[in-house]
Amino acid sequence: MAKSNLEQHFLLLIKDAKLPIPEQEYKFCKDRKWRFDFAYPDLKIAVELEGAVWTQGRHTRGQGFINDTIKYNNAVVNGWKVLRYTSETIQNSIEDIKILLDK
Repeated sequence: MAKSNLEQHFLLLIKDAKLPIPEQEYKFCKDRKWRFDFAYPDLKIAVELEGAVWTQGRHTRGQGFINDTIKYNNAVVNGWKVLRYTSETIQNSIEDIKILLDK
């Protein structure tokens, strides 16, 4: 599957910061088809990149937004820390991940 520009940018930030490369498209729930964009499974840290925020993409329209809340809440209930970023907030991801990896 081709990576979006946002996903490619995130991976470059991770590599530049010399952080461990997370697993991509990680399936975290055996009963559902849910996947995280990126994950550190051993630490239960997930990164979700929310694209098309300003263009009425899937994540920002009614049913897509509702489905995402179900997915994210399920992840948190099962012990995952879910970090969410847009193209405008992705720069914050590196510091946030560093903090969680150091815990």
